[in-house]
Amino acid sequence: MTVDLATTYLGLPLKNPLLVAACSLTDQMDKLRQMAEAGAAAIVMHSLFEEQIEYETLEFQRVHERGTDSFAEALTYFPNLDDYRLGPQDYVDHVAQAKKTVGVPIIASLNGITPGGWIRYAKMLQDAGADALELNVYYIAADMNLSGAEVEQKYIDLVHSVKQAISIPLAVKVGPFFSSPAHMARRLVEAGADGLVLFNRFLQPDFDLEDLQVKPHLELSSSAELLLPLRWIAILYGRLNASLALTTGIHRPVDLVKAILAGANVGMVASVLYRQGIAAIRTLLEGLESWLSEHGYASVQEACGALSQAKCPDPAAFERANYMRALTSFTGQVI
Repeated sequence: MTVDLATTYLGLPLKNPLLVAACSLTDQMDKLRQMAEAGAAAIVMHSLFEEQIEYETLEFQRVHERGTDSFAEALTYFPNLDDYRLGPQDYVDHVAQAKKTVGVPIIASLNGITPGGWIRYAKMLQDAGADALELNVYYIAADMNLSGAEVEQKYIDLVHSVKQAISIPLAVKVGPFFSSPAHMARRLVEAGADGLVLFNRFLQPDFDLEDLQVKPHLELSSSAELLLPLRWIAILYGRLNASLALTTGIHRPVDLVKAILAGANVGMVASVLYRQGIAAIRTLLEGLESWLSEHGYASVQEACGALSQAKCPDPAAFERANYMRALTSFTGQVI
């Protein structure tokens, strides 16, 4: 049985539902070509960080105000630009080159929280040929004086301002830590998001006990992390006028199958590429096609949302009833 893997994401027609998520692998042109050849339907470029753009502005001012201490504190606060593989203009040029040579839709990525001057880069990325833009909103609300409502408004203002500045589709990648994720999802769409990417992984710092310093720490995802975005994709499916992308936790073909059945238009991968290599893309797609064929689905579109809350025979499985059932039915094994 031939299975049609085609889908649509952010209004973009795609040959299949597997995308490469924003990661450092995408800053190498040869890797981008390999991803496309392996079957990736589209590629989200690694993020251009708000701090990079602010650093560039501060550095420009420093050069023109040499001999003063006006920006000394700010210049030590921002990371060294050398820590980033590509500067802002290099990033724009890289997107333009990728668009010309790779042959699949290219989605640029901006990581930040304030509307500020970096809106200009959203326009530049659009002009460089990006097919869409993903806002990777990474914000740690550590200020005790900042309410949850104020934090949410920061997201809404950012999405609204970026959407007003561009004409290409806009996806918003957010974390799960809202008191009402479904309500926040609706507000983001109302503010202009054409799609939601669930979820951003908030990386946790670690302690260096020898140097007594806080150090960055990155842990690759696992299939166990699939369950959180899977649940919310299933709840949101059919309730928003927006595309849904599931990221975090897709490592096996069955993980991609579950993402589609929950209601995701696409699944995004990154960690599995670091662990298994770019060839994992082909393995995931072959496994998806095989499962769909074996279970009588003629297309990805037919399978999409089959186990969402809207279509599930037991909608309570996504809510409190399942929580109670899981706890009361778990017997475990005492060792």
